Amino acid sequence: MSNIGCKIIRNFKRPSKELIDGFKGIPVANIDDCMNRMAAVDQSIKPYNKAKVVGPAFTVKVPEGDNLMFHAALDLAEPGDVIVIDAGGGMSRSIFGGLMISYCAKRKLGGVIVDGCIRDVDMISQLDFPVYAKGVTPNGPYKNGPGEINTPVVIGGRTVCPGDIIVGDEDGIVVIKPEDAEELLAKSKEVVEKENKILETIENEGTYIRPWVDEKLKEINCEII
Repeated sequence: MSNIGCKIIRNFKRPSKELIDGFKGIPVANIDDCMNRMAAVDQSIKPYNKAKVVGPAFTVKVPEGDNLMFHAALDLAEPGDVIVIDAGGGMSRSIFGGLMISYCAKRKLGGVIVDGCIRDVDMISQLDFPVYAKGVTPNGPYKNGPGEINTPVVIGGRTVCPGDIIVGDEDGIVVIKPEDAEELLAKSKEVVEKENKILETIENEGTYIRPWVDEKLKEINCEII
C-alpha cells in the first residue's frame, strides 16, 4: 500500500546537457517573450545573489516549515540539477540556510529555488551559487516530514515536473518543458540577435524605429493635439 504524500522517486529523464546549456546567457525576459509573455514564475520568488541558474528540475515537496525531504534530496540530486522546493509559500520558517547551500555548491548542483523562506542571507548573497526564495526569516525548520521527491510541484503559480528546464536570472525564472525546448531555444536566440542589432543602431545612429507605434495610435483613434 502506498504512503500518499510521502514518496521518493530516485530517477527521472533529464534533457541532454547540450540542450540545457543552449539556454545559458539568454535573458529570461527574451525566453518569456517567446512563451507569449505568460511563462514566468511569480515575482514574489526573488534571487538572493547574482548567480544565474540553468538546469533540469529536481523537485521536492515539503510541508510548510519542514525540510526533511530537502535533506534527503541533497544526496540524491546529481551535479547540475536545480532543486525546486514547493514549501507551500510558507513564510513562518526558513527551509534552509548557508550550511545546506554550501553543501549544494560543493556537490556542484545547479541551484536551489524555494516557494518559501530562507535564512543566512548575508552568506548566501556572497556565494556564486543560485538561490531563489519567497522571503527571509531567522526561524529554523522542523525535520519531521512527510514530503515527496521528484513528483510534480508548484512554485510561484507554475507547475514544475522533474526534468523541466529551469532558467533564471535577476529578472526571475521561467520553466521550460523539454518537448518545447529545442524550438524555444531557436526562437530565443533570434530575439537576442534582433535586440542586439537594435541596440547597435541606437548606439551608432541614435534612432529606434518603431512604425507599429503610429499604426497602433491610429488604430485606437488617439487624438493628437
